Amino acid sequence: MKSVAIIPARGGSKRIPRKNILNFCGKPIIAYSIEAALASSMFDKVIVSTDSEEIATVAKQYGAEVPFMRPEELSNDNADGVDVVLHALKWLGRKNLNYEYACCIYATAPFVQVDFLQKGLQQLKASDALMAFSVTSFEFPILRGLKINSDGRLELFWPEYEEFSSKDLPESYHDAAQFYWYRTAKFIKAGKAPFGGAIPVILPRYLVQDIDTPEDWQRAELMYKSLQAGK
Repeated sequence: MKSVAIIPARGGSKRIPRKNILNFCGKPIIAYSIEAALASSMFDKVIVSTDSEEIATVAKQYGAEVPFMRPEELSNDNADGVDVVLHALKWLGRKNLNYEYACCIYATAPFVQVDFLQKGLQQLKASDALMAFSVTSFEFPILRGLKINSDGRLELFWPEYEEFSSKDLPESYHDAAQFYWYRTAKFIKAGKAPFGGAIPVILPRYLVQDIDTPEDWQRAELMYKSLQAGK
């Protein structure tokens, strides 16, 4: 079994400049993803896909490989993460480096844990699915979700569930934005990675924080420091 970790990390973050290599609790945030991948001992290669020489330098310092620079058309605000991973796999394939499994790990995932990475691969191997990825549960049933209408009043998205107790509604999940395991041959053939039919790797909510804004970053650092203090 051969597998590769691919960490996408472009240099043009707008809301948090230099986000992928910004200091997070003592080291560049991308270092957490690289170190978790290396510590898992599951990968023949840990690769960072980037368009930035600065990110490439930091990635190499923490043990990742940067065998190519990402092309411009995959480095703008509209670049799709699936296309970035497919580009990396096809580039490797042209070098006769083929892998049975690939794992995309986000560069801003400081809570990623080795045991969940390992669990993801185990669950994917035990299935015939194309992919397995990290999810976590919503704190509140989404079927009781509210919106504000054009009159500034609240409405239920699904009014048919208004009389239901929360405990009687099904638990729902969302993408935890940490890692995505792929069965490489199926993935390349499909050219896409639909969430439907994927294997869930369920994370506890205290290990999940999306980081898109300065407020997200601050909350993530507080969460991380609390976890470290608890250890």
